[in-house]
Amino acid sequence: MTHRLVIGITGASGSLYARKMLQVLSAMPGELHLIVSNMGRQVLAHEMQIPELGIGGFVRSLAEGSSPAADIVIHDNYDMFEPVASGSFKTSGMVIIPCSMKTLSAVATGYSHDLISRAADVTLKEKRPLVLVTRETPLSLVHLKNMCAAAEAGATVMPASPGFYNHPQSIDDLVEYMVGRVLDHLNIEIPGMARWGDV
Repeated sequence: MTHRLVIGITGASGSLYARKMLQVLSAMPGELHLIVSNMGRQVLAHEMQIPELGIGGFVRSLAEGSSPAADIVIHDNYDMFEPVASGSFKTSGMVIIPCSMKTLSAVATGYSHDLISRAADVTLKEKRPLVLVTRETPLSLVHLKNMCAAAEAGATVMPASPGFYNHPQSIDDLVEYMVGRVLDHLNIEIPGMARWGDV
């Protein structure tokens, strides 16, 4: 079954999660609509050590020598005329990975100041799955209240907290586990993902 997903990348640490998410999804037939904030681009370049590639180059590098099975569309975060800004553009859902506290705040309050927050607002109002992979510690009371408000509005808040019961042997194992859990909430399964009861 193919999917049409919106993926937002914002300026929180955790680019490994975004890269793994895109690697997994780009290998499956479907349509990915990628939006990266300005700070998301900077953090991505710093953590992935790809300052010269830019977002287009980063996406092309995910295929690792093969053509991606998914169609990947990159959107300008400040272009509100993009199709993902409209509820009539049907999608399977949206994930913001990683999700900064600033973006969480925008989603929790309906403050659609850019395309990521607008696409998230649309996802909620159309009652489609929205997963926020937050990455911050410790959490202030403001952060916790925003998480509560986002959850009450219909979002799934999934802090980047991988499990250890599957005996991970590498950072990539931890990242893949977290991405698999996120995709569970978007009804997409990673073949061979280690689950409780399998280990």
